[in-house]
Amino acid sequence: MTQDFAARPALPDPATAPELFDGLLTRRATAYLVDVVLMSVIVFAITLVGAILGFFTFGLAWVSLVFAVPAAIILYYAATLGSPRRATVGMQMMDIVLTPTRGQPLDGWMAVLHALVFWITIWICWPVTLLFALFTPRRQMIHDLIMGTLMVRRSPMLRHWQRMRMADQYDV
Repeated sequence: MTQDFAARPALPDPATAPELFDGLLTRRATAYLVDVVLMSVIVFAITLVGAILGFFTFGLAWVSLVFAVPAAIILYYAATLGSPRRATVGMQMMDIVLTPTRGQPLDGWMAVLHALVFWITIWICWPVTLLFALFTPRRQMIHDLIMGTLMVRRSPMLRHWQRMRMADQYDV
């Protein structure tokens, strides 16, 4: 075992563990659509409550919507990606999980920052962001590379890490 390996665990390789990346881009796109629908429902509910309360608060609730809507979206990502499951509701449905690659924990702040960089890169140039994933071996998008994360399928990943732990025990 080399010192470089000890500093950072080996990332899954598509050549040796293709099941981790099988259909990943399609799953990511579908998960994104599911999450957008869920966030739209949350935003609609907040907007409806804010619109009604605006009449009783002489418009103050309408002003608060400027802050409440982005806060709801940020909380959605923090509560889902920052949880021990490391996946939004859509990602859980599609059996994918976000994995850190730089040895840092994936907490709520990292999840929010990951989502923020995602939305910025999509907003700036979504075709390049999506095309980028087609040409990286691990199907990482620009925001994944910036943040040091990797998206893989969850159920095969659990089996992969168990195999890696077993191999490490026998290498010692």
